[in-house]
Amino acid sequence: MFKILIVEDDPALHAGLCFELDTDGYLTVSAYNCEKARLLMQCETFDLAILDVNLPDGSGFDLCLAIKEILPRLPVIFLTANDLEQDVLNGFDLGADDYITKPFNMQILKRRIEVALRRLPSDTDPDICCFNDGFLHLDLRTLSAIRNGEKLAITPNEYKILRLLLTNAGNIVTRQTLLERLWDCNGSYIDDHTLTVTMNRLRGKIETPGRSYIRTVRGMGYIWTSQK
Repeated sequence: MFKILIVEDDPALHAGLCFELDTDGYLTVSAYNCEKARLLMQCETFDLAILDVNLPDGSGFDLCLAIKEILPRLPVIFLTANDLEQDVLNGFDLGADDYITKPFNMQILKRRIEVALRRLPSDTDPDICCFNDGFLHLDLRTLSAIRNGEKLAITPNEYKILRLLLTNAGNIVTRQTLLERLWDCNGSYIDDHTLTVTMNRLRGKIETPGRSYIRTVRGMGYIWTSQK
């Protein structure tokens, strides 16, 4: 069963979307603002997200950017009244799979959801979601981490850090990028000190005195340096 995150602040439209999609066999999860959406993304996994652009506490464009930074393969469909050409282009530039303007036809929306879900890879790109050098094995698809045969307890934010670093292996991921893409279990962005503590804790879990995977670039950020 595919799980769909719906981020829409209009109660009637939101309820209608959930009813129609649930009736068709999808599992819908509701968020009425950006904060709730970020909290849900922290705690759950989804197969697709439907986003409005104009939300009470921010922009769906910014939310899409945050989602794509951490989950670049998650399909996103904008469903919005913003029908200007530049808005549509912005949506696609941010990585959206589709952009549908209101008013819309429910059957067409369902068909476009089907198309977006068909694009999901049967096996996520191992260069992004897996790492294995014989000592450390990371699988971000199943959220598992094993170091020298020992299973590690990795937190959701630590997995998000790993995904960002692996996706950009060999390149600097700035502290600012990490601060913008991570949030705590209450849906609040983490601060600079918390990022440092989280990174040090993660490195303590995956690294040993003889094996280093993450290099600190002072004043800038971090680089995933190890090769498979």
